[in-house]
Amino acid sequence: MANQDQTQSKSAKKPNTARPDDDVVGKVYDSRLMRRLLTYLRPYKLQTALSAIAILLKAATDVLGPYLTKVAVDTYMADTPPEKLSWLARHLSRAPMTGITQIACLYFAALVISFILEFFQTYLMQWTGQKIMFDLRSQIFRHIQRMSPAFFDRNPVGKLVTRVTSDVDALNEMFTSGVLAIFEDVFVLLFIVIIMLRMSWPLALLTLAVIPGILFLTSIFRKSVRDSYRRIRTNIAKINAFTQEHVSGMNIVQLFNRESRAYDEFVAVNRMHMAAWTDAIFAYAWYYPAVELLSSVAIALVIWRGGFSVLHGAVTLGILIAFMQYAQRFFRPIQDLSDKFNILQAAMAASERVFHLLDSESEILSPTSPVAGDKSGRIEFRNVWFTYDSTATNPGAPDPAALSPAVGSDDATASANWNPDPAIEWILRGVSFTIDPGETAAIVGHTGAGKTTITALMMRFYDVQHGTILVDGVDIRCQDLKLLRQRFGVVLQDSFLFTGTITDNIRLGTAWITAESVEKAADEVNVGDFIRSLPNKFMEPVNERGSTFSTGQKQLISFARALAHAPGILILDEATSSVDTDTEMRVRLALSRMITGRTSILIAHRLSTIQSADTILVMHKGTLRERGTHQELLAERGLYYKLYQLQYRDQESAAGVDRTRGVEAVV
Repeated sequence: MANQDQTQSKSAKKPNTARPDDDVVGKVYDSRLMRRLLTYLRPYKLQTALSAIAILLKAATDVLGPYLTKVAVDTYMADTPPEKLSWLARHLSRAPMTGITQIACLYFAALVISFILEFFQTYLMQWTGQKIMFDLRSQIFRHIQRMSPAFFDRNPVGKLVTRVTSDVDALNEMFTSGVLAIFEDVFVLLFIVIIMLRMSWPLALLTLAVIPGILFLTSIFRKSVRDSYRRIRTNIAKINAFTQEHVSGMNIVQLFNRESRAYDEFVAVNRMHMAAWTDAIFAYAWYYPAVELLSSVAIALVIWRGGFSVLHGAVTLGILIAFMQYAQRFFRPIQDLSDKFNILQAAMAASERVFHLLDSESEILSPTSPVAGDKSGRIEFRNVWFTYDSTATNPGAPDPAALSPAVGSDDATASANWNPDPAIEWILRGVSFTIDPGETAAIVGHTGAGKTTITALMMRFYDVQHGTILVDGVDIRCQDLKLLRQRFGVVLQDSFLFTGTITDNIRLGTAWITAESVEKAADEVNVGDFIRSLPNKFMEPVNERGSTFSTGQKQLISFARALAHAPGILILDEATSSVDTDTEMRVRLALSRMITGRTSILIAHRLSTIQSADTILVMHKGTLRERGTHQELLAERGLYYKLYQLQYRDQESAAGVDRTRGVEAVV
């Protein structure tokens, strides 16, 4: 039951405030986003500058081939060489065989240089892209770690995984194949246009005559692919979220024979993803042949008009051949540019989603000048009202960063001015209590009464809408979050184990916990013998979520984890609900040692586990209905008495005990 009341309470009237940023299409170019993206290049500006120089030089070498062909044909292969030789022809040998060999060597050298420059530029930008991906993913993960639980209530895991994976991949593609590659295509086009205009501007204009048609087709192609890519990104996020959820809950799916239904739902999401890709593939299938057709038309026009010019002596044969080659090379960068625009647009959309995540601030912030508590272990709730509804705020609440440790001295005045909204379903309603240092307190009540919520508020996973919570004598909003949470040791009903070893899961990276401390903690919770029976003992590998261990074994390891960290305040949320009776008896012995010398809070449905508590808090529909020891509450014959009757009626009836007389005798 550990988290049931919290989960059910959260679902009540909690609006869906998550921004549908998976549907962000993105502009082809957004200067604001681009400036922010380029900041990730600053640590690698040397590599970026060298790549840019390599791209410029490569673009120059790529356009040399047709020009060398033109020089070879006009200088050495034409019947009558031109009267005015080009600059290059004047520096070549006049002997045809020697001159052609020299041009062939220059052609080969240009190819080799182009290869070296492309290798150099590709390696540098791929290396830079991987570095940026590493930096960005690290930043995103660190930011996610700082977010409060309320953030994860609104954002599914699959969506966050998509931010770290697919969206960062889109940005990597922009850095490695987008921005600088666009400059390469632009330089190639610019060099080709300049050369063609210098050779023969009429033929150059004829070649460029098909550009309006290509631009028209490109605009249609980009709109089509833009919509397809948007749907692809949206559906891949849905696939990630659906897969993560159903793989995590596969035991429930199989238990209730939901495999076919889950498969059909997955197929529906997967089909939408496939349909989006099919539309994108169709767009590519018609676009590239259409551009090839128009480029072929341009080449045919050059051959037709250039042929007449050659026959009339207006241009040389070498110029015509060079124009045919330049016309073929001219349209390749145009095709590439359409792809680069799609990459750039996808990166803009991805960056907008990533920056939206990075710009989201945690609702729980440490104060600028934190105040340390006295480490007494004292816990106090003063007229606390709370709901998970994010729209419920207290306009008069002070800034947590500006709170003083003495906050709460004016609680009576603040409470008098407090008018809770009756339309909101409050999880806690005016809860006030004190747990003294070293005291063991138990919290009981029906599911949804607010038991787990109380412990979550102690650790400041959420901020209350009204009231004050003090731990170690100081308002928790005045304390450093890290130090505050280090004061708590928590064992939940659903014990979570990470991939690694048993020692890793007990230590959780805490440097001061030694191997001896790990073993001692395991022995004190009666799990040491079990661990030593494993093949690798404390270094036994743990699979994801501890799938190779039973629920009870995972819970005992969680007990050892909490004990090894020597917390000042111990919280056990239904921590013995998943162990058998024999194990529970051994755990109780361990608990008696764990709670000694520290404030302890027990949440349990089994009243047998909390009868020895110093004080018992009885919650009902978000209010504190009763408080006292086990026998005091039985004597009151209130809500706790009814819970006790319901839980022990069968056992006492089987034993032939008069429950009423037995209770009265106890009282």
